[in-house]
Amino acid sequence: MPTAILIDGAFFIKRFRSIEPHNAHDAQRAVECAFRWACAHLTEPNGRNRRELYRIFFYDCPPLIKKMHNPVSGQLIDFSRSDEATFRTALHDGLRTRRKVALRLGHLSNHVQWTIKPARISELLRGRLAFDALTPEDVTLDIRQKGVDMRIGLDVSSLAFKHQVDQIVLFAGDADFVPAAKQARREGIDFILDPMWARIPDNLQEHIDGLRSTCPRPGVRPAAAEHEQPPEPVVEE
Repeated sequence: MPTAILIDGAFFIKRFRSIEPHNAHDAQRAVECAFRWACAHLTEPNGRNRRELYRIFFYDCPPLIKKMHNPVSGQLIDFSRSDEATFRTALHDGLRTRRKVALRLGHLSNHVQWTIKPARISELLRGRLAFDALTPEDVTLDIRQKGVDMRIGLDVSSLAFKHQVDQIVLFAGDADFVPAAKQARREGIDFILDPMWARIPDNLQEHIDGLRSTCPRPGVRPAAAEHEQPPEPVVEE
């Protein structure tokens, strides 16, 4: 039976930017890396066996497109024209055109508000920074995704209960997926976690069947294959 690969988009983008900071807003490169690193799981670590791909699921939210005033400068900012909105839109468009890739979109919370960046909050609390010394760059938006974790959980459950696959690979870095992983394992699914070299809680290992990262380590630039083409998945007819 084939393998299903699920990617938490927000987590992937954060790690992708740690691995390739020079490509932080290169949507085409992000699409290529997501596809390549996902398909790398189809080859066993020993390099001998190759599994079939059921589908790659990518979970994310549309970008913020509101117009809001910066609370420090009072400047009106159109977030639909931001680098992040441009990147996210191009990323989603690129994923939609990929063979065997399904884009699952949640939505952003309607309650979007400005907040002071954590490092600056720490300085304020320690008395090292006066409140009236804050600059427009010291604030950021608190944007929260809705419906992404739910979609991941529903897809894991559906794949497991319908026995459409016998292996699930999840690109994620927190414990929110544990209930779904437990459910899948009870159905006999081989559940692999790819944290993209991020640290995971020590007790998380007991809820998965394997731990494997196929991307380069952050800060380590591969000597070769920098621009190699991603392998084509083995498609089950």
